[in-house]
This record gives sequence, structure tokens and C-alpha cells, in this order.
Amino acid sequence: MRAIGAGFGRTGTTSLKAALEVLGFGPSYSLSEVFANPEHIGFWEAAGGRGGEKVDWEGFLAGYGVAVDWPACSFYEEIMEAFPEAPVILTVRDPAPWYESTRSTIYGLRRLTTGPLPVRAAFALAGPFVPGVAGAVRLADRLVWEDTFDGRFKDRAYAMEVFERHNEAVRRRVPPERLLVFDVREGWAPLCDFFGVEVPDAPFPRLNEAREMRRRLLGLVALSAAAPALAVLTGVAATVFLARRVARSRYR
Repeated sequence: MRAIGAGFGRTGTTSLKAALEVLGFGPSYSLSEVFANPEHIGFWEAAGGRGGEKVDWEGFLAGYGVAVDWPACSFYEEIMEAFPEAPVILTVRDPAPWYESTRSTIYGLRRLTTGPLPVRAAFALAGPFVPGVAGAVRLADRLVWEDTFDGRFKDRAYAMEVFERHNEAVRRRVPPERLLVFDVREGWAPLCDFFGVEVPDAPFPRLNEAREMRRRLLGLVALSAAAPALAVLTGVAATVFLARRVARSRYR
């Protein structure tokens, strides 16, 4: 493990992930890995104390050079213990714009599990067809919105307090020589100075802007609605096909 990201999502973690990969520190682990590998959900549930068993951080993250964003940032201390040589990067952002960005983007996924009944029903039906999406959304519900924000993310002042409290805790718990407090707007210089490497001959990555994130979320919502609808249409078509075959066999 070359670096551990302790910053919450929507603090530039996607840009940090890309930057570290440019520096040769990847591959990276983030929430997108859960979408692609639904079998990972059980590990994170166990890490959150729902299974009672001890988790193998070294084994689970052995193939990754970087861990950033949720759910990893919720367990930065445990990952630090498993990889005692790995430095920690705390990505920071002013609390107010962080809250508005999070509320208008990734918090929208919570509507899939707590929104109007038709939305929740469609999402439930979609689960077997898109296990990565369904699992990642439910995992975020538990580890982020319930465990981290106590189900009170809609309370703007409280959510911002949790955000600031987390950042203060990271600053307090991580030894100064092992910690980089990083605002991605600063670009390559602080990151490269911290790792003692040369600045790449390429622009610093500026990824996952709010507009693009909202577009992706709309795609996930549409996918959740489309999967059960497709299943229903397929079922109707199959029923009609079988009924016709039975009807034909009766008249032969």
C-alpha cells in the first residue's frame, strides 16, 4: 500500500486517485470497485462490525497501491495499522461547498432506498439484475449515511460538523510526518514534494465534477428502473410465447 486516503468523498478524492496513478502508485481502491465487485460487500460489512469476524486488510488490499474515498476512508486507522509504512493523505475542502456538492450528487443515491415507494420498489426489483449497483448503494446507506452521519445528513449543520470532526480527528491521530493535508486545487507540487518525486509533464487531473457526477447518478437511477421493467417485459413475452405454444398443441 503506497498511500491511504482519509478524506471524505467529494473532497477531490477521484482527482487524487487519478493523480496517484499517474505517479505510478496505483491501482486504486474506491467505491467504484464495489460497484464492479459486489462480492466485496461482505468484507466491508464485516469491517463495519456486522459479522463479528476479524477482517484481513492486508489480504483484501494486497493488489492495490492506493485506497481512497468511501468506504476506505471510514477505516483509515485500521488500514494504517495493517500498512504501517503507508502515508496518509487527507483531502480537504471548505465545509459548505463540500456539503452542497455531496447533497446534490452522491446523496441522491439514497433516494433509491428511502425515496417514494415506486422508486424503492423498482430498486428492489433491480437488485438481482445489477448486484454491484444495489450492493454499493446499500453499503453506502449503512456505512456512510447511517454509521457516519447517524441518519442525519439532511441536517446541514450536523453533517458539516461530522465532516469537520472527522478532519480534526485525522490530523490528531496521524503522526505529522506521515500525513499530507491536501487541497487538490494546489495541484502537483504538494503531492510530489510529499512523496519526493518529480512533477509529471501533464496537467493535474480534475475529475468527477458535480455535473458529471449527477449525470452518472441519473444513469444509475435509470438502470435501476429499467432492469425490472425489462424483466417484466421478458416475463410477459415468455408467457405469451408459452401460451401460444400450448394453444397450438391443443389443436394438433
